[in-house]
Amino acid sequence: MKQYDAKKIMNVALAGHSGSGKTSVAESMIYLAGASDRLGKVNEGNTVLDFDPEEIKRKVSVVTAVAPIEWKGYKINLIDTPGLFDFAGGLCEGMRAADTALIVVSGKNGVNVGTEKAVKSATKAGRTKVFFVNGLCDESARFYRVFETLKASFGPSVCPVVVPYIVDGQANCYINLLEHRAYLYDENGKVTQTAMPDMGDRLEGLRTAINEAVAETSDEMFEKYFSGEEFTPEEIIVGISQGVKNGTISPVFCGDAQNTYGIDQLLNGLSWLAPTADAGSELGVDTNGDPVEISVNESGAAAAVVFKTVADPFVGKLSYFKVISGKVSPETPLINMRTGNQERIGKVMVIRGKKQEDMAYIGAGDIGAVAKLQSTNTGDTLCAPTRKVILDPVVYPAPSYSMAILPKNKGEEDKVAQALSRIIEEDPTIKLENNTETHQMVISGLGEQHLDVVVSKLKIKFGIEVTLEQPKVAYRETIRKKVQVQGRHKKQSGGHGQFGDVWIEFEPCDSDGLEFAERVVGGSVPKGFFPAVEKGLRDCIKKGPLAGYPVVGLRATLYDGSYHPVDSSEMSFKMAAAVAYKNGMPQASPTLLEPIGSLKATVPDNNMGDIMGEVNKRRGRVLGMNPGEDGMQVVEAEVPMAEMHDFSTYIRQVTQGRGSFTFEFARYEDAPAQVAQKVIEQAKAQLEE
Repeated sequence: MKQYDAKKIMNVALAGHSGSGKTSVAESMIYLAGASDRLGKVNEGNTVLDFDPEEIKRKVSVVTAVAPIEWKGYKINLIDTPGLFDFAGGLCEGMRAADTALIVVSGKNGVNVGTEKAVKSATKAGRTKVFFVNGLCDESARFYRVFETLKASFGPSVCPVVVPYIVDGQANCYINLLEHRAYLYDENGKVTQTAMPDMGDRLEGLRTAINEAVAETSDEMFEKYFSGEEFTPEEIIVGISQGVKNGTISPVFCGDAQNTYGIDQLLNGLSWLAPTADAGSELGVDTNGDPVEISVNESGAAAAVVFKTVADPFVGKLSYFKVISGKVSPETPLINMRTGNQERIGKVMVIRGKKQEDMAYIGAGDIGAVAKLQSTNTGDTLCAPTRKVILDPVVYPAPSYSMAILPKNKGEEDKVAQALSRIIEEDPTIKLENNTETHQMVISGLGEQHLDVVVSKLKIKFGIEVTLEQPKVAYRETIRKKVQVQGRHKKQSGGHGQFGDVWIEFEPCDSDGLEFAERVVGGSVPKGFFPAVEKGLRDCIKKGPLAGYPVVGLRATLYDGSYHPVDSSEMSFKMAAAVAYKNGMPQASPTLLEPIGSLKATVPDNNMGDIMGEVNKRRGRVLGMNPGEDGMQVVEAEVPMAEMHDFSTYIRQVTQGRGSFTFEFARYEDAPAQVAQKVIEQAKAQLEE
């Protein structure tokens, strides 16, 4: 592929609801542009962009994929993002690298939650938005109903550019409203210009929608429209072009990707409407934390951001990057601003799906990849030593669904951890925690399917089989009553014996573990044995009297005892302390404590009642409600952690994917009697096993 100037490069991320046909649209664009000799089909598993084994198996996009195409003198970098919410990290990566968001909408199902999320993500990132209504050859597709929903959902800035002329349910004629021309597509996708059909009042309504969108582009245009003056054709074309580039207009195209209908007009539209890579600039920070504007300029000092990582167990690590300024080449020395280390740049390449093409360099505004960078992760900035800047990283959603992960073969725990670290390099929305208390590896992701893919990758890529189970809850135990008990250890078995005798007072206190004190008088226990008593108790509190969970909030005061001048030793006093603990704790009203977490659930207004009811069902307490962004409500509550295992699935179902939440440990509280009884019984059953 030849080198392109930033003025001729477009970076377009395809986003939208799962099943709307994003990959099919991209495949159709790749085929029409001549970058592939056949039209890939998702159902047949032969697409350029869905090449991962998991994607072929599931017939959905799981990871972000990139494919550059050439169209009418422009290079368009297509970035295909997953639509499933479990793989939302891919959408974040795509938006970071793109300048334009091509939001694909199903002509049958219309605006869905995934559409809303794609628009929200594009708006937040400051990207130009272009809509493509797909699948119009399906008889149940309803373009004009979908178009009205788009306008109702996203405002008057939604502007029709290409619309279908439907006869007897057949959508093979498409009208370009800006050109005022009609195009007919045959069954092979071949296109010919045809006479403008009579669309009656509908055409007038569409022209009104165009005028409304143009009026939104400037005060001058708004005044002209408001006063009843007609826009000239030139004003409309210039107004739409400028409006799309500055984000005040979102044009709507349509067609059918399976048959390539309307895809050529989409490509033509992008080539003159969408902003090129040189149109914007990025705001980074220098080493002092001061903001610095970086223009997209090939002659400037090199600066690039890594937006995706592929970790292959055989090939090694592949880092995808977008160059903001300068050039990235094997001759370019680059500093990783996170580590401060210089990275050796090997050969640079452009990626089309899984195919790689070596390049002399990757210029400003373009997307490329480099292999085997030692310490570079997703989100890192690579820049020239002469101008050190930090660019915005990729901002990922926080994982919300956790499971314990266990190898099927004993002794493979280290192999699992190493393989997962490679997978986490690829997908930072996955987190791994080694819980020393429960002796479990806990993996967290964005949902059940997300973790299911991780399990599958471990097997296929790394040859490791694992199972997932519900993570254990880290309970605690404490006491509620003061007791005084004796602990006496005596052993005589010929020769040197063992003797230790202590009186210890156990009482509740406010601490995270054990508070040890002594008030021994008269030398009944020599001072040299105090540390042994304390150590004996600290070993004991690792297992409480009820269910074997660690003990907290315990004060133990050594106040009396006795010793033998010959037989007493540190070990004997350590054992005596253990006897006192074993005898005293059951008498001190032991209680099970459960961890309580702080919940902040962001949900649509009409789901507030559902969430509050669910919190109550899960033994939680609603603390209050606050208005959130975009008309959402934030429900604040405290909920036992044991009740939150499947809350991620629940909130997604009840809000249709619109809701989100954060949940953090807050403190420990007394577990209700029925809960405590159940936990104690389970603990006893495990001991018997």
